[in-house]
Amino acid sequence: MDSTAPGAPSSDPSGHLLPAGGKGKGTVNVAASPFSPRGEGARRADEGAPSATKTIKQDVRKHRPAKTAQARNLRQTETEEEYRLWSDLRARRLNGYKFVRQVPLGPFIVDFLCREERLIVEIDGFQHAESVADKRRTEWLNANGYSVLRFWNQQILRERRSVLETILAAIEGRLEFSAKLPDFYSPAEQR
Repeated sequence: MDSTAPGAPSSDPSGHLLPAGGKGKGTVNVAASPFSPRGEGARRADEGAPSATKTIKQDVRKHRPAKTAQARNLRQTETEEEYRLWSDLRARRLNGYKFVRQVPLGPFIVDFLCREERLIVEIDGFQHAESVADKRRTEWLNANGYSVLRFWNQQILRERRSVLETILAAIEGRLEFSAKLPDFYSPAEQR
């Protein structure tokens, strides 16, 4: 019986998991952070701030049969990078945090999602480098309360431990957003 809790070390024998870490044990400052935190506007609107307007127009949980079938197909035809990262995230292998893969979320399908922490992890190829559609997608996800963390395919293949450490830092609130990255949009940084 495994009583692994978030933040507790994993007992997986593969050795590729991260050690336990507390929330207050410092901050990871990633110079070129691919992190897009939850939209501040959505948070303030949720709290009833008088000047905040909520831009959420769709129910994230609405069932869309076509998206469900598309997500199922994506799970069956995953890329090598998705396969490798999924082997580290599945079955609560990353310090007890539960992830799901290829999940319909509103009008989109996200690669990996930690529902409890509202964190989305996306793996992108270079065709996404200057994608306006990806920026709009990130804006929508941020406005609906999700943080988005993006990695390039090559990072998964070459620097997987660093990728896992970055994901864990984002989950535990130890990751600082860097506005130096023009490719990643954060509505909270636009004010």
